[in-house]
Amino acid sequence: MTAQKLLGALEVAGRLKDVTRHSWTSKGRRESTAEHTFRTALFAYFVKDEFPDADVDKVIKMCLIHDLGEAFTGDIPSFEKTSSDEEKEIGMLSGWVSSLPEPFSSEMRSLYAEMIALETTEAKLYKALDNLEAVVTHNEAPLSTWIEKEYTLNLTYGEERVAFSPYLTEFRRLLREISERKIEDGAEK
Repeated sequence: MTAQKLLGALEVAGRLKDVTRHSWTSKGRRESTAEHTFRTALFAYFVKDEFPDADVDKVIKMCLIHDLGEAFTGDIPSFEKTSSDEEKEIGMLSGWVSSLPEPFSSEMRSLYAEMIALETTEAKLYKALDNLEAVVTHNEAPLSTWIEKEYTLNLTYGEERVAFSPYLTEFRRLLREISERKIEDGAEK
């Protein structure tokens, strides 16, 4: 990749530092998409021993690129995102990915296709970690930042995504307990 193309790609990815998400940090400020992406990729690295048959390097790549479309559209919470929003994001992202030099363009197209299909262990793992990281973030944030629907959503979000893995199912159970205590206590955690 030429230095100019590399700089352009990094500038697009850098937009994610300024894209705020629906989630809040433990200190009470809006989380950026870049922060969510970073911790999701780190999550994949930390659980690699639990998935010895998975290509965790591929999972980390999936985690790193999964929200790049938000550099073009901003973040729309999953519970508000429409199919029209999804199509717009995919279209803009696809155009950008096509503009990248090889082998990055082909590799990213292949990764996105696998991620959308959600058939491989790697794709299932990336998607589960994406959902779980959002729950971890909500549990860390002050309860005052939660909207009404999150009192139920945080108890179940991602359950269907972790079902393929006993380890992640147990992790999700732990997150539910934390959410329940947080809600019950009404505490600012």
